[in-house]
Amino acid sequence: MNIENRYERGLAKLREIDGEAGERVVQSLEDIAPDFARYLIEFPFGDVYSRPGLDLKSREIAVVAALTALGNAAPQLKVHIQGALNVGVTRTEVVETIMQMAVYAGFPAALNGLLAAKEVFVQGDGR
Repeated sequence: MNIENRYERGLAKLREIDGEAGERVVQSLEDIAPDFARYLIEFPFGDVYSRPGLDLKSREIAVVAALTALGNAAPQLKVHIQGALNVGVTRTEVVETIMQMAVYAGFPAALNGLLAAKEVFVQGDGR
């Protein structure tokens, strides 16, 4: 991977997954930590998400599982639940992924994750 193109590659991948929501996160950091905003584009999206070996559906399922298990990242979890839906993960797959985390991260983490998913689903329905 060409290091000079990390930012452009990352921005394209962010747009593919998260659309405007991802760009809003980056823009919200530009006045306080522009370097961090750049790192957010270059490393996770330019380097990791752009690697071969896993498709975007698999990557987003893994991210939803990890953020659910963390239990302290509800805003990021909501963005990635929407990202998962954007790349073809079904609502059922999102729910099942979060429910699976009850085994490894506990019922409170899974419950919070399911409530985050419910919010994203309702927003997507326009209700």
